[in-house]
Amino acid sequence: MDERIQSITVLGGGTAGWMAASMLAHMLPGRTITVVESEEIGIIGVGEASVPILRLFNELLGIREEDFIAATNGSFKLGIEFRDWGEPGNVHFHGFGGYGDPIRNVPPHHYWLRLRQAGEQSPIDDYSLPYAMARRGKFSPADPRDPNYLYAFHFDAALYAAFLRDFAVSKGVTRIEGKVVDVEQNGESGFIEALKLADGTSVGGELFIDCTGFASVLIGRVLKTPFVDWSRWLPVDSAIAVPSVPNGEPTPFTRSTAREAGWQWRIPLQNRVGNGHVYSSRFISDDAARAALLGGLDGEPMAEPRMFRFTSGHRAQFWNRNCVAVGFAGGFLEPLESTGIQLIQTAVARLIEYFPDRSSNPTVTAEYNRITTGELERIRDFIIAHYCLSRRAEPMWAACREMEIPDSLRHKLEVWEACGYVALSGEESYQEPSWAAILLGNGLIPQRSSPLADSVPLDAVRSGMAARRSEVARTAEAMPSHGAYLRKFCKGSSL
Repeated sequence: MDERIQSITVLGGGTAGWMAASMLAHMLPGRTITVVESEEIGIIGVGEASVPILRLFNELLGIREEDFIAATNGSFKLGIEFRDWGEPGNVHFHGFGGYGDPIRNVPPHHYWLRLRQAGEQSPIDDYSLPYAMARRGKFSPADPRDPNYLYAFHFDAALYAAFLRDFAVSKGVTRIEGKVVDVEQNGESGFIEALKLADGTSVGGELFIDCTGFASVLIGRVLKTPFVDWSRWLPVDSAIAVPSVPNGEPTPFTRSTAREAGWQWRIPLQNRVGNGHVYSSRFISDDAARAALLGGLDGEPMAEPRMFRFTSGHRAQFWNRNCVAVGFAGGFLEPLESTGIQLIQTAVARLIEYFPDRSSNPTVTAEYNRITTGELERIRDFIIAHYCLSRRAEPMWAACREMEIPDSLRHKLEVWEACGYVALSGEESYQEPSWAAILLGNGLIPQRSSPLADSVPLDAVRSGMAARRSEVARTAEAMPSHGAYLRKFCKGSSL
């Protein structure tokens, strides 16, 4: 008897729903895949910035990078510039990539530490090619074999969802317009059997994917999966977003500027700039947060600001019975490092890897949940590190500095401070160069460099690192401007 699951029903469209449907249709051909979405229900996008892993998603689907950028009025993202984090006036850069190849199997930041101990003050950013390109407004595609230069994208999330909807439908996915008014469950197992729509239609399925965002209709409301609250570590709980008129060419990086009780993002697209103020409602009023956002724009607003509330955390199970939550339905981490779309992508990839059959083996479900929880916990720790190292005086930042952090993060910080290495564990999204960028950028300097780096004569370290800085600068200077590259290869509807 064939035990393979043949029918998959996705509830909710948007970025999460159509990413899930597209990848499932591409990787599991022959299944019946249905997406139920309602135009009546507003969509909160997962942001308009990504991390480099999205390149792999598009590539796997056969989507040309230039077509994706043009269709979404997008631009390229070399990393994130952090302003006023740690303390007012501080600027540092989290570039996508490393600081150069290891030297004698030692990461290059240890040689930077060696020079710093000798009195040199050049920032670690000087060894990052993405940073050198970003500060010059340059862009050129990366060599896929070069781990020291990666990039991601800024894009219109609604246009991307529409782009993927067309792709999925071309692959045989069925879209049904309708609003769910009831959910039928098996009386014994509690498994979901069908979605009842307002027009009387019943949509069945063997596996259900919950992409309903914060509403968490299936995994939360129907299956009553508990929520694990992380707000004691991630205090921001509100965001106000507004687009603004571009002021010059789009920069090839996201900007995050720390504010009194949170931070403000700036995400440049070809036709507009996305802006938002993420803040803690305990420490600032909504009106004051709105005023701070509008006062920090570098162009005229193009619409009325919109606000939403959130709680950082996740469902205790991402996969419960025959339902898998993807995107905000399963969990939410504040958008500081643009991980929302990454978590959609990895959830779908993991589901395909652990795809169930009709026996619904609980061991498979438990392993999926274990890995997914670990992934979120590691990202959570990375985001907390941005906050807990702050030396800013405002009450919210003082509270972050004084809070009890997770043991997993405490261990990382203690190892880093003692010897300059990052204690990576399983399910890590961010590797050592990313941690080094944030920890060094926020002023957490290790007590020593590697003994292997110390064994190299100081003059050799000085000349070798100077050569690296010069090569990085020369390479970036030779590249075309970001705007010129977009106009030539990825021109959107408004450029």
